[in-house]
Amino acid sequence: MSKIAFSPADILIPYDCGLTKWAVVACDQYTSQPDYWERVDQYVGSAPSTLRMILPESKLESPNVEQEIEKIQQTMKDYLANDRMRCIEDSLVLVERKLSSGKTRFGLVGKLDLEQYSYEKGSGTPIRATEGTVLSRIPPRMKVRRGAEVELPHIMVLIDDPEKTVIEPLCTQPPRSNKSPIYMASLMEDGGRIWGYRLSPEQNQAVEDALTALADPKRFEAFYHAPGKPVLTFAMGDGNHSLATAKACWEERKATLSPKEQADHPARYALVELVNLHDESLEFEAIHRVLFDVEPKALLEALLAAYPGAHYGEGEGHQLHYVLAEEEGIVTVPDPKAQLEVGTLQTFLDQYLEDHGGRIDYIHGEDVTRELARQPGAIGFLLPAMGKDQLFPTVIFDGALPRKTFSMGEAQDKRFYLEARKIVK
Repeated sequence: MSKIAFSPADILIPYDCGLTKWAVVACDQYTSQPDYWERVDQYVGSAPSTLRMILPESKLESPNVEQEIEKIQQTMKDYLANDRMRCIEDSLVLVERKLSSGKTRFGLVGKLDLEQYSYEKGSGTPIRATEGTVLSRIPPRMKVRRGAEVELPHIMVLIDDPEKTVIEPLCTQPPRSNKSPIYMASLMEDGGRIWGYRLSPEQNQAVEDALTALADPKRFEAFYHAPGKPVLTFAMGDGNHSLATAKACWEERKATLSPKEQADHPARYALVELVNLHDESLEFEAIHRVLFDVEPKALLEALLAAYPGAHYGEGEGHQLHYVLAEEEGIVTVPDPKAQLEVGTLQTFLDQYLEDHGGRIDYIHGEDVTRELARQPGAIGFLLPAMGKDQLFPTVIFDGALPRKTFSMGEAQDKRFYLEARKIVK
């Protein structure tokens, strides 16, 4: 597949191990709930697991992070040496995921060409970030990827395919209808179930043809009423900073390679799951904010002062719903400059934290937000969900959204690490 940025990959799948302990949820989940990761660690024990090949973000700032990274990279070597992961070459995998809600989500696992991706705001590449990329978050993640022999994807990339021409035709025909899956598992911690089916070469070609049609410039211009705009085919759903890290590592590696070596080096690509924005199971959930080590009342007064005419209570404009230990309320910001409430709030929070200190976390779920906001020196903000139909047009016309604007489902429904791919020769 040379015409499009998404193509089959040499995919490593687990071999001869219990898949329920092997597969763990994306590392950027439950960052303020260390008990989750402690529980997973106890459950996995000494069994082979992707837990031993990832670094939960809650540990990124730990004092022994360098030792953790060394253990991760050694585990990758051991699993490869012991044949714990076996390769299915030049493949796409159809993923069927039964979510905790009972709904089913379908996706395609393959590789993206990082040469056709940019996380810079205003870029015109076929693969683009949908939210602001925090550059300071990339170097710590690069430490994990540098020296790693394999990558494990929690990246989910969206296509805007309302006619359902790319993924959905695969769901009602072989291999799913009459062929055994290459893996199937129950996922831990209310993660549902998952099946993976290897596509045939004919199906790989059908995917390429459908994606090529989706990316046709004339179709793009007419569909989005976007004359002169560069074609956007792949928009980040989950794992924005992970893909940005892969890109940064590739640029670093590319500088050491000849043009011939660059053309097919495995680090040029990143393994991802492709999902249709119009998948019926896909729901955009709000990502809430909780601030720690702040003076909540002082923060609210600063919020009122930051925006002329801002006031407590409901009104015209952006309504920012705050949560304290024994109080909930609304601050209304009239005549906001940002398109979305999250933009108004995040602009203020970034400046406040820079001026006054404190720590921010991005939380999935209102209940968890309220629970964390009860802690001394904490305040939470509950944000509305963004409509799916706003995503592609906003990125096409306005550039990336504010970071952590939306989440595709609840934390337990995020992508679990299961497949892998070698990124060294």
